[in-house]
Amino acid sequence: MSLLLQKKYVSSILFFILIGFFSCKKKKESTKEAFVAKEVKLKYAKGFSIKDLGMYKTLEIKSPWPNAETTFKYVLANYGDDRQADNTISLPIKKIVVTSTTHLPALELLGVEQTLVGFPGTKYISSEKIRSRVDNGSIRELGKNEGINTEVLLELNPDLVVGFGIDGNNRSLDLIARAGIPVIFNGDWVEESPLAKAEWIKFFGVLYNKEKEADSIFNRIETEYLNAKKLAKNVKNRPTILSGAMHNDIWYLPNGTSTEAQLLRDANTDYLWNDSKGTGSLQLNFESVFMKAQDADIWLSPSNYSSLEKLKNASTHNAEFKAFKNKNIYTTNNTTGATGGVLYFELGMSRPDLVLKDLIKICHPELLTDYNLFFFKPLE
Repeated sequence: MSLLLQKKYVSSILFFILIGFFSCKKKKESTKEAFVAKEVKLKYAKGFSIKDLGMYKTLEIKSPWPNAETTFKYVLANYGDDRQADNTISLPIKKIVVTSTTHLPALELLGVEQTLVGFPGTKYISSEKIRSRVDNGSIRELGKNEGINTEVLLELNPDLVVGFGIDGNNRSLDLIARAGIPVIFNGDWVEESPLAKAEWIKFFGVLYNKEKEADSIFNRIETEYLNAKKLAKNVKNRPTILSGAMHNDIWYLPNGTSTEAQLLRDANTDYLWNDSKGTGSLQLNFESVFMKAQDADIWLSPSNYSSLEKLKNASTHNAEFKAFKNKNIYTTNNTTGATGGVLYFELGMSRPDLVLKDLIKICHPELLTDYNLFFFKPLE
């Protein structure tokens, strides 16, 4: 071989080596880029976060209960992944136990209600689809949330238990976790706005590899909510609102920083305790409530009283309110499922758009003329 040919041959080899080197480098770089954590964007919710690391995801629960100092982090990996990290949950979930009726709508909205195998307090379930599964024995009764029947639950052997806690002290959930069944605390109820609570459907979306569906569902709810809020924004008449009722000489009603008060603001009403602050419900005596609200235009959510007669029998003073005299009292307690579960307590958190539309229909009847009340009914 001539010297010239040898040089050309060596040059060709070097050329292909360099191509291979840079090609491998690019592959390594692209692989490295694929594993850069990408945090899933949440518009309103603050109590949880999701990170996508390519081969697996992480779920962090930041606010499992009010003033929680503990956070929980989970690795979410698809079935077949040999990852052995603590708190690893295999996806998608095939069998689940949830412990609050507020968890049920997300399962139904995502079309995965058939994965529910157990629930504490099945009589409170209002959803027709899920009730039918209770009736045919597909969903087992687990007793009470504070004392779950762990024997039945362990027999069901679900992939995951979604619990909720007031302060983190739940012996049943601790026992379940020690038995090797993953437990996640859902803190949707701790959120401070209606849309933040509704956004927890994305928490369930990631558990079922249905993130796109969860995003789409939430976006529709958000759009409906914001459009309703916009519709009510420019009304001139803002009716005054009384809420709650008295029990054992104490009148319980929402404080001004509650999600209930925000819904009333977004419906453009004059909630009489809108300026109050704090956590939990306000607890007032009858005299202070009557002095401020005796002429209120509308009375909402008078506790569990199901009729005007029962409200008056509880205290004849209730009949002295203007809203009582005008029969302008509305309750959610009379809209129930087949076994008496209150639909609002189950679905209201997931569908704040419907709650807001109800309030607008009640407080501004000239708006939403073709809309029928969904949760609320007039007290009769």
